[in-house]
Amino acid sequence: MILSIALRELRSLFMSPLAWTVLAVVQFILAWVFFAQIDNFFSLQPQLQTLKSAPGVTDLVVAPLFNITGIVLLMVAPLMTMRLISEERRTGTIQLLMSSPVSMTQIVLGKYLGMMLFFSIFILQISLMPLSLFLGTELDIGKLMAGFLSLFLLISAFVAAGLYLSSLTDNPTIAAVATFGLLLLLWIINASAANDTSGNVFNYISLIQHSNAIIRGVINSTDIIYFVLFICTFLGLSVRQLDSYRLQH
Repeated sequence: MILSIALRELRSLFMSPLAWTVLAVVQFILAWVFFAQIDNFFSLQPQLQTLKSAPGVTDLVVAPLFNITGIVLLMVAPLMTMRLISEERRTGTIQLLMSSPVSMTQIVLGKYLGMMLFFSIFILQISLMPLSLFLGTELDIGKLMAGFLSLFLLISAFVAAGLYLSSLTDNPTIAAVATFGLLLLLWIINASAANDTSGNVFNYISLIQHSNAIIRGVINSTDIIYFVLFICTFLGLSVRQLDSYRLQH
């Protein structure tokens, strides 16, 4: 049943122009960034040749591409997740889902999986650019895989948060703005650290702190646990919110 809900969600996404527009626009923007980074790499070649342990293509082209992709996902995720449940509530179709023989957990996981399938296509589309570099040079496979892992964990967290905020309202616009606000706050929260104690707390809460560490190739269990807890927390809150909504209606 979870897979059926997920495929239904994915099908409805591609039946709307929004998904196609997002894929096309984002691909164009990131392709421009990719070629700009390659051009920058070639312009730095004279300086790099004088360095003993000069950074390679993975550090100067692929890593910046992944960093900018994370920022783009921060803006795209609220647009894609805003209708997940709020649209169902607005049109009244949520009642049909709740009256069917499926649990609230299955509904949440199905919608989450459907959106993750869409963003998996998104990441696959983006991955073709760095992978194309294999035709002319060598890449650090470990850092490349770490970058893909970072993007996957990041978008998994974004979708979980967006799903929860979409369950709180029947207005998709409010859900999108609220999701963007929350994600942006968690993105920059460590910038307000005033001392070592608060800095440690805000650094742990910050999404970018954990994401950037993985992109650099430093895969720490603390970062993985952070994303797992983040995702599970917001999915759990979504299930609880739907249970509460069902009892009230």
